[in-house]
This record gives sequence, structure tokens and C-alpha cells, in this order.
Amino acid sequence: MAREELTRRRFLALTSTSMIAAGLTGSLGAATARLNPTGSGGDLPFRNPHLPLAERMEDLLARLEPGEKILQLMNDSPAIPRLGIPAYNWWSEACHGVGRNGRATVFPQTIALASSFDRDLIRRIGQTIALEARAKHHAALRASPNGTLRYQGLTFWTPNINLFRDPRWGRGQETFGEDPFLTGELGSVLVRGMQGDDPNRLNVAACAKHFAVHSGPEAKRHGFNAVVSDRDLRESYLPHFEKLVRDGVEAVMGAYNRVNGEACCASARLQSILRTEWGFQGHFVSDCGAVDDFHQDHALTRNPVESAALAVNLGCDLNCGCTYNDLHEAVRHGLVRAEVIDQSLRRLLRTRFRLGMFDPPASVPAAHTPMEVVGSPSHRDLARQAATQGMVLLKNNGVLPLAPSVRNLLVVGPGAASIDPLLGNYSGLNTSMVTLLEGITGRIAEGVQLAYAHGCLPDGPADGFSQIAVAQCAEADVTIAVLGSLPTYEGEEGDAFGSRIKGDREVIELSASQRGFLAKLRETGKPVVLVLTGGGAIACPDEHEWCAAVLQLWYPGCEGGTALAEVLFGDIDPGGRLPVTVPRATADLPPFEDYAMAGRTYRFATREPLYPFGYGLSYTSWQLSEVQVAANASGEADRHRLSFMLRNTGGRSGRTVVQVYAIPPSGSGGAPISLIDFVALELTAGESRRIIRTVQDSVWHVFNDQGQRRFQPGTWNLWVGFASPGKRSAELGVTPGRNCPVQIG
Repeated sequence: MAREELTRRRFLALTSTSMIAAGLTGSLGAATARLNPTGSGGDLPFRNPHLPLAERMEDLLARLEPGEKILQLMNDSPAIPRLGIPAYNWWSEACHGVGRNGRATVFPQTIALASSFDRDLIRRIGQTIALEARAKHHAALRASPNGTLRYQGLTFWTPNINLFRDPRWGRGQETFGEDPFLTGELGSVLVRGMQGDDPNRLNVAACAKHFAVHSGPEAKRHGFNAVVSDRDLRESYLPHFEKLVRDGVEAVMGAYNRVNGEACCASARLQSILRTEWGFQGHFVSDCGAVDDFHQDHALTRNPVESAALAVNLGCDLNCGCTYNDLHEAVRHGLVRAEVIDQSLRRLLRTRFRLGMFDPPASVPAAHTPMEVVGSPSHRDLARQAATQGMVLLKNNGVLPLAPSVRNLLVVGPGAASIDPLLGNYSGLNTSMVTLLEGITGRIAEGVQLAYAHGCLPDGPADGFSQIAVAQCAEADVTIAVLGSLPTYEGEEGDAFGSRIKGDREVIELSASQRGFLAKLRETGKPVVLVLTGGGAIACPDEHEWCAAVLQLWYPGCEGGTALAEVLFGDIDPGGRLPVTVPRATADLPPFEDYAMAGRTYRFATREPLYPFGYGLSYTSWQLSEVQVAANASGEADRHRLSFMLRNTGGRSGRTVVQVYAIPPSGSGGAPISLIDFVALELTAGESRRIIRTVQDSVWHVFNDQGQRRFQPGTWNLWVGFASPGKRSAELGVTPGRNCPVQIG
């Protein structure tokens, strides 16, 4: 999105000449001459909250001049003083809390939230984001009545629901992982929490991005053509977008790249799926600078005028950037009809009206949200809870939780004392960012010796580590080694400047300096707890064998240090389960640029992973029993009821995630195993609970090579367990799941 700064310069240079060429100087001059002296427009019908929405929209639309309408189709929409309408910038971010706008509660990065497998937690986080966003927006508007700055609005370009199909993608950290069902379920409840349940009003507006086939490489995204089969499109890349659209997400953002030759921000096929098949009623926004890519990188058009015309004619309502300034010229040359401009503006006005932007402040309850809610203790507590539920315990030989007998503790690692591994990308800030070292320091008992050493370089040669830190490890009872990736090395193009390939990772193993350091720590013979930071899978088969315990921390947010200490010392069970598959090596991955799903994710992989999708350990033990599937009493042939008993068989309270997978019958054309349900549960020691879930009729369908969904009769199997089924899950000692055959058709 940094490209917008370059296009902005072009916008400033071309604005006056473009308007003259379009013959609009007179109309805008006349508009200025009719300025309302009070700048209120308060007595006009569009300001009346008691009138129907459609009537208010049409009243405002009729009052706008042609040039004004075009300017309202750009993310930095100017004020309309004669109608009392302030400037509005549509671009705001809320990936894991209100982002890039100063103080806010910083929740764990999205991939960590996905690890919770917890719908209610994600919904509450969405509600919290909306509450803080309202407080900050109205405070900014009171300070600057003529309009707010970028990132201070109520239209959030969140969530990113692209599939994390390849662990090398630097922006995978922003997603809910590699599974369409998990992504759709968690993305939908986040949107519901953010937008609220009122059919007429929005708390804030959410946006599903990046539609539709988009997940790297970052270095090529502006000109890349993602080639995807109809089957992969329908089976893997679209289901979660359909879920959010049908559940009412207000906006959809198009991706930079092309899909099968069509630009995502100007695709007749994707728009037909979105609006005709799924009935999308909201607005469509381009990624920032993506419309310029049409002529600069994709060679689909010859110039900005043609690019602007192509985008708006094919359903892109809002341009993040300034290319739509050239719609003045496109209209003059007959490339765009006035009705098309009006159609896009109606969709945008619908969002602004539903946000209460044209209502009297007294009639917008959220306008009075106090700033005291931002970063409040209860919000920080929710962030801490999310961090503990997102941590995934990958190995434990009994060293965790740390025993009272541990009297000499060493913490090492380039991120242990920094806020960087707390944040991830698209982050807000907070007055108290609890580093991992601070969290551990605040938790240790009196009399415990604690030491810290940077230890090694985050990236560099194998000898890039401290021999002194190795010697300290030899003297410690336990060493906590905080290694992995940092936002400097993975993220979006232009942000992760430490990445050699513009944000992505070339390899998914630890760096040579970190591996060399860890190998030396191993030689001391003392137990090492490996804490992995980062936004994606880290291939570490040797390190798994070397270390006494391995804990995936991700980017855990403002309470990350507190949450880590709670888990290490056993105050709380590590609640996370992997939303991605962790391969054994980069070499096990298909080519990054290949968008075929073959060989990718747990659904299509042919090689055994290091850690399977859905995997994660607990400090207690679990047992499943009495797994049964029966047709509903109503007699509906394709709806079934699944029931099972879950028992905490250990000696302490804990949290687990029971997962349900559907395995298609043989002869179903290579249909993949798929997650179809999950439930996160907390049980006390010895507690049992019966769980009943409904299996929807859509489960018994598969896709053919033409991307058509068809009913598949035969013997299906429902796998109920604590990780995706497979050889590796058994090798890692995952509590056995239960397989239940179901005869369909």
C-alpha cells in the first residue's frame, strides 16, 4: 500500500488539468458559489434519520454535482462544504486491534487468534475493536470537524481472509490460516462483532480482503497472474469469502494480482460470483494503487483513463489511490456512463449512512463513546486471554510448567526484551507493551535467579552468537530461548525491509545464526524451552529433538509477556492449536508461484509434516468416547446429529479443541478431507461433558473439475479428534480420535 504515496504526487499534479479537460471547472465553481454559510445542511432530507435509507441516499445523490460524485469514489474523499459534509478518508486498519492510529489495545496477530479456534473470543475482540474505534474516531472528529486523517475512520479494511496456502508468504500472519472452513467461521464472527447485529446501523464497517486468489509472492503482486483451476477456486479459494458475504460483511477488497488473466479489481467473473451468485449488496474497494497496476504492470490498459474506466465499469466502487481522478476524462470521452458513477456512489453512501455519518450526533449513541475505553484494563485482560489461548505447545517432555525447583533461569534471544515480537504488522500501539522478558521477570518468585542475554543475531552466519550466553546456559537450571522470526523479516511488500524478497521468507527454517546458537545450547546438556515467535510455520525438526519443550508464540500482542509467563509457570493451560500445517523443510513445499492446491495444506499434502494442522498439547489429558452420528428426528435425510463425550482425565483444569473432519467416500474424484466443525472447551480435572453438534447437509457434497458442487452418496467418515487425522498425529502422541462411518444416500 505504500505505492499510494507515489500515486498521490501524480494526483496533485494532474488534478487541475484533468478537471479542465473534463469541462467540470464551471460546475465545481458554481457549487462553491452556493456554499451554505453555516456549513450544516441540517434541514435537508438526507440529514433526517427518520426517513427511509433509500430516500435519504437519493436526496443526497441528487444534490451532488458530477465532479463531486467522482471525487467521492476515492478513499480520500474531500469535504462538500455547501452540504456540511466533512472530508472522509476510507482507509482504516484493524487487523488485530485498531491499527496505525496511536493508542489502542493490541491483540495477538490474527494467526494467533486463529489458533484459539474460539468463535466467542473472536467475536468479543471484534466488539472491542469497534468500541475503541468509535471512541477514537469521534474524538478525532471533535478535534478536526472538517474531516479526519487516514486511519481515523470507521471503515476498516479488515479481515484478511486469504488462505495461508504457503508458509513463505509474509502476510500469512494477517490471516486465519490455511483452512477455508476455519477462516470462514472465525472471519464471520469477527465481522459480526465489529459491525454489530443492528440491520440498519453499523458499529463500524468491515471488509473481506483480498478477493479472491491472493497469497504472494509479495515481490510480484502488482503484475502477477494467479492461474487456478475451477475446482481449486470453488473448493479452496472462495468458500470463506462466500461465508462472510452471505453473513453480511459490508465491503470487499480486490487483490493486486490477476486471476486467470483478469485483474481482481476489474474481473467480470469475480463480480458475477460476488453480486449475482452470493447477492453482495455492499461496496467493493481496490487495494491501494491496484488500479494503476492495470496499465503499469498488468498491461491490460494503455493509460490511467482506461484503467479507471475498466475498474468502475466492472464494479470497483472505491479507488484506494488517485486513479479515479481520471474518471473525469473517461466520462468526457464516453468510456463511463453517469449511471455507473451513481451506482458506485450509492453503494458507498449506503455504508456511510449506516455508520450514522449524516445523522445528528445526538442520534448516534456511539458518538459519545469515551476515550477511557481505549486500552482499558478489561480490554487488556481480553488481549491477555487471547494470547494464552493462541499459544501452541508443540512439545513437552515434562519441563513445563516450570517446577518450583527451578531456581536459576536464563532467558535468551534477539526478541526476548523487544516489543517487536509482540506486534506483527498492521498494529496499533499501547502505553504498556509487556515484553516477554518483562512478563517472566514479573512472575518469578523471590529467590529465583534470573539472567538475560541477547544470545544471537536474528539473521546471520552460523557463528553469529554469544559464547558467554552459552556459558550462562550451562549454569542455569532451564533456559528459555526466544527465537524465530520478527516483523522486520516477514510482512507486506515495503514493510519487512529485512526480507530479501520484499516481505516473504525464502526459507521457513530458523536462520543459521539461531540454529548455530541453539545447537551450542544443546551441548550444555541443560533443558532448553524453545519459544518461537513469528507469523507462520517454522520448520524445525532438529530443534524439536534438541529441546525439552517447544512453544509457538506467534506475535502475542500487548500482554504477550504476561501471557507467556502464565503459560510457562502453569497458571493457565496453553490453549492454542495449529491453524496451519508445519512442514519438515522448505524443500517439501510446491513452488511458491504455483496456485494449484496439490501438495498444499493438510487437505492436499502428500508428505508427512513436522506438526499437523489442528495439533497442540495440553498440561492435562483428554479422552473422547461415545461418538455417535444419527439422522435428525425430523427425518431430514441429509441433516445429522453428532454427539460425543469429552472428559478431562488429568489432574488439573485445561482447555482443548475438539475437531470434526469429513472424509469423503472412495470414488469421489479426489475430494479432500475437510474440517467441518470445531469446539473449544475448558474442563476442570475429572469433568466430563456431552457435546452435541449438527452436521449440515452441505458436508455431503464434493466439487468436480469444473468447479461444480454435487451431492456425493456413499460411506462418509466423520473423524472426531484433537488434530487432523494422519500418521504424524499418532507419532506425536495426540490422544486418539474416533472415526464414525455415516452412510449417505
